[in-house]
Amino acid sequence: MTLLRDICYPTPSELALAARALADEHPGRVRLRQAGTSRAGRPLWLLSVGPGGGPSGACVLVVAGAHANEPVGGATALALARRVLHEPAFRAGRGWHFLLCADPDGAALHRTPRPRSLLDYHRNFFRPPGPEQPEWAPSLLPPDRLPPETRVLTSLIDELRPLLQVSLHGTDLGGSWVQLTRDIPGLAEPFAKSAAELRIPVETGASDAAGWHSPGPGIFVMPQPGAGPGGAFHPEDTRLSTWYHAHRYAGTTAIVEVPMWASDLVDDPAPHPDPRGALRILAGRLAADAALVARVRDRVPVAPDPGADPAAGPAAGPGGRAVPGADADAAALLRAVDWTLALIPRITVEWTGPGAPAEATAAAITSIDAFGRRLSLRAAAMLLRVLRAQGHPAAPGLDRLVTGWCEEFAARFRARRIPVATQVEHQSRTVLAAYERLVAEGPQGAGAPARPAEPDGTVSA
Repeated sequence: MTLLRDICYPTPSELALAARALADEHPGRVRLRQAGTSRAGRPLWLLSVGPGGGPSGACVLVVAGAHANEPVGGATALALARRVLHEPAFRAGRGWHFLLCADPDGAALHRTPRPRSLLDYHRNFFRPPGPEQPEWAPSLLPPDRLPPETRVLTSLIDELRPLLQVSLHGTDLGGSWVQLTRDIPGLAEPFAKSAAELRIPVETGASDAAGWHSPGPGIFVMPQPGAGPGGAFHPEDTRLSTWYHAHRYAGTTAIVEVPMWASDLVDDPAPHPDPRGALRILAGRLAADAALVARVRDRVPVAPDPGADPAAGPAAGPGGRAVPGADADAAALLRAVDWTLALIPRITVEWTGPGAPAEATAAAITSIDAFGRRLSLRAAAMLLRVLRAQGHPAAPGLDRLVTGWCEEFAARFRARRIPVATQVEHQSRTVLAAYERLVAEGPQGAGAPARPAEPDGTVSA
């Protein structure tokens, strides 16, 4: 149980104002600078605490807001900055740098400062398609087409050469888990302790990390470059993401996930009696749900090409004609809907194909169940926003569908809300624990001189 006073998810503007106030209050130790500009001209702010210089690999880079629909990271970044500022042991000659919002354009479209329910959360939902996500874009686009947000992030990694990069993420419903580009020995214990104290379940079978090595409950180590597939349910290849860019400088990346609503079902280690049978059922439901959304989507003019610049202009209709009244927001939402719907056939094939697991825990199947539900729900919720803005006659029916799916999702998983302040506390504890364990490894694990990178971004042994 936690007695932390709850807070709202801050907007990018609120984050910048709070960061400016912190820098003004501590001019010798805190700095705020604009690291770059988004596609739509919004600033990307970097807040730095501690030494301004130092040897390569002697700092920490914390990235918030890489996924627009996961707003907890900004609040955690500010909380960590204040804690590092007031606890010298965490600075110890190392700078901490916080990219306050990696995707301010996406954050402007996802508007849920304090959602009271899953339905409330999905009312103004937005998650960009993969090619428009700062961290995932390198795995989907050639270098000359990367969005400016990605270039800002990789430039910061090149400049700072962090020993630890942390990406702060969240999930709508489930548990907490950590993904690592390299193992951090000893992290599982403080992570589990924090989760238990704050009544946050540990997601022991996260679908994002299916098939990855797990050195402890809720801790998953990603495949290394040159290894096997980067994840069974990822349309992207994690090994080509910005998470691995830190490897050029002998750095490690940790992705810390925390839920908005908790479900104790994701922490069930019991063997599932029939994983393949369950996956066939889940695949059938996902395909049927996606078909419902697709039929409504077919009644709306198409969006621009998924690789197009979202700020480039109005949505295009059949034959490339501009859609009257279409705006950049509607175009972005429709691109995201189309991207999500296009993923689903590949996923259902994987769930029912020869590679489907013959053995799995109940937690793993539950996580896959949640993953499938949120795909069709997200597509429907984003499409509904467009229909409602247009006054489309299909909006009421789709609204009923979104409402029903949200209620079923919450009921099936026995969802209980995790206060924002509790999410922030758990993420903060996990980041600091990862830093402490990495530093405890000594020169090889923390701050070793950067080794030359190979052409694929790996580091020579």
